[in-house]
Amino acid sequence: MPLPTRYGMTVPLPGPLHTHRDGLAELADLGYTDVWSAEADAADGLTPLALAAAWEPRLRLGTAILPAYTRAPALMAQSAAALADAAPGRFALGIGSSSDVIVERWNGVPFEEPYKKVRDVVRFLRDAFTGEKVTRTYDTFEVQGFRLGIRPEHAPPILVAALREGMLGLAGREADGVIINWLGPNDVPTVTRVVHGAAGGAEREVVCRIFVCPSDNADVVRAAARFAIAAYMNVPVYAAFQAWLGRGDELEAMWGAWRAGDRKAALTAIPDSVVDDLVVHGTPEQCRERIGEYVANGVTTSALAILPLDPDLGFWDAVRSLAPAAR
Repeated sequence: MPLPTRYGMTVPLPGPLHTHRDGLAELADLGYTDVWSAEADAADGLTPLALAAAWEPRLRLGTAILPAYTRAPALMAQSAAALADAAPGRFALGIGSSSDVIVERWNGVPFEEPYKKVRDVVRFLRDAFTGEKVTRTYDTFEVQGFRLGIRPEHAPPILVAALREGMLGLAGREADGVIINWLGPNDVPTVTRVVHGAAGGAEREVVCRIFVCPSDNADVVRAAARFAIAAYMNVPVYAAFQAWLGRGDELEAMWGAWRAGDRKAALTAIPDSVVDDLVVHGTPEQCRERIGEYVANGVTTSALAILPLDPDLGFWDAVRSLAPAAR
């Protein structure tokens, strides 16, 4: 049976966390089914979801993502089990390698062997969620005698954030799904082909964080979007991902200017075609149609991230105009 199509929104919402109850209720009223948190330099990935677990039972909760490095294995299992216990059947655990900036520069943890680290955390979590005592040596860490004190009614599905073949294959073979981002709708089959091939026919959820700004002021949106694109696409893993997807020629001038230290030239060198591939923009109707292309090409869960690229566009105006209820 095909997985249901789900429509999510990135949290936290604007404003202090204690003010979000009404906004979460409105998301559910508008037809959004999920909220997906991130974890970088703002709220941690679990607190906004814990509030949503208590305040809005209609929403499924997901992390996109928790870094595999920044919580020790037992703590990762405890955190996931606690949230799964608070929201039975409504929590999905997304983990990934994150980046050397977040892991090593900000958290002081060596960013080593990311594929093995994510794989080992997935394997440990599978072991821990059984409720049995875990004594096992994994390639990147060892656990001696840990047993979860909380056994949630429903063990949370585990999803792996992935860019290229290694992690995509891991998501298909050993996880329940994959989390993808910074790609266009026509790129989706390229990544899902790897995931589903590795899954051997088993169903896998495909969560896609889609960056969107429902504004038809194309010049303003493109100019602002170039800053976000340059910031990400000069990180080596994202540069390699875009090259793998076939955008190497389009981005080579930007990469060259960035390496030379000319940030202004780097921004100018990003073609409109790349901006339009990676950021959904236009009228709300055009944006909803574009999001539908992601779904038609294999995304089962869209996690929208509203980008404040047009100063005349309010966050909630964007949320309401893109809502499933508006389709």
